[in-house]
Amino acid sequence: MKKLIAIFLAAAALSLTACQSAGNPQNRQTTDPQTTEVTEPAEPETDMLEEMVAKMTVEEKVGQMFFARCPDADAAETAAKYHLGGYILFGRDFEGLTADEVRVNIQSYQEASDIPMLIGTDEEGGTVVRASLYLRDEPFLSPRDYYADGGWEAVEGAENEKADLLLSLGINVNIAPVCDVTGDPDLFMYERSFSGDADEVSQFVDKTVGIYRSKKLGSVLKHFPGYGDNSDTHTGIVTDSRSYSEFLSKDFKPFAMGISAGADCILVSHNIVECMDPEYPASLSDKVHQIIRNDLRYNGVVMTDDLIMGAISDYTGIDAAAVFAAKAGNDLLCCSDLEVQYPAVLTAVENQEIPMEQIDRSVIRVLKWKQDLGLIK
Repeated sequence: MKKLIAIFLAAAALSLTACQSAGNPQNRQTTDPQTTEVTEPAEPETDMLEEMVAKMTVEEKVGQMFFARCPDADAAETAAKYHLGGYILFGRDFEGLTADEVRVNIQSYQEASDIPMLIGTDEEGGTVVRASLYLRDEPFLSPRDYYADGGWEAVEGAENEKADLLLSLGINVNIAPVCDVTGDPDLFMYERSFSGDADEVSQFVDKTVGIYRSKKLGSVLKHFPGYGDNSDTHTGIVTDSRSYSEFLSKDFKPFAMGISAGADCILVSHNIVECMDPEYPASLSDKVHQIIRNDLRYNGVVMTDDLIMGAISDYTGIDAAAVFAAKAGNDLLCCSDLEVQYPAVLTAVENQEIPMEQIDRSVIRVLKWKQDLGLIK
């Protein structure tokens, strides 16, 4: 496993010169994600999925690219109307409900959908818990706290229990593990990060992805390329001025480990990472997506953090954000404003602003993830 990580990071290091140029505006050509298509590696053999995509309407294809916040009313009807790829459940979707009531709700979404949906939630533990806050005697602790109390045995026990709880409810994706490396208790990401040591975080990611994979629970590596010591993008634009060499030596390690362990998805943050792209937030940057695809050799699903967060809404309009994100190379758009963002992307595709070939590649990746989870057979 360590050898494979070394290969990943060595490949990324080959692009260090280019990314150093990216950190120097005089030495790089700034590209616009509205006009630049991400270079993609060859797709795996997915004949059945390609046939599915060939029969889909444009509306259905665009819908599969949305991992939307579950609405508080008419969720089944909305899923059917927009042909959604998935729903993300938040605390309000569990509060005041029994486990059986949650199951019934989720089943109604699946029954309304022609293609089975990804049903995800953020059950990290600690400060970010959704289901366990209401459906467990005690919410899950943070992985950092489990390790402090009982070592790896306690961490693995908690991750197994998380997976069993979510799957029992009909949830097939945990938007975890957190891959960020943060050691300062005063920093925004500290409570959510496993450790300030990249190797320890990598070990945690390896164990977690392995457990989820064995149970067919989807995993999401977040928040690429690594939050580090940055502030909260929920509230506004954040700029990361660290060198690319620091990302190679530290932040990329847990992501490389997660990739080698078979992670299903990578979530990209909204930080503006100057050494990679000084102009666009990572989630809207084709250059950041090229690092994922070409340097880390990742061919799974890539998705945005929520496009309604302050770092994006302050940067561009809510409708434009989804179009920017699709153009940059995201396969899934994490969306809390579906009725604005879906029509914007659909119009961009119909106007050939976003190539249909790119949309097809993204939809195939989403369907492949569903197939791997046993949702498509």
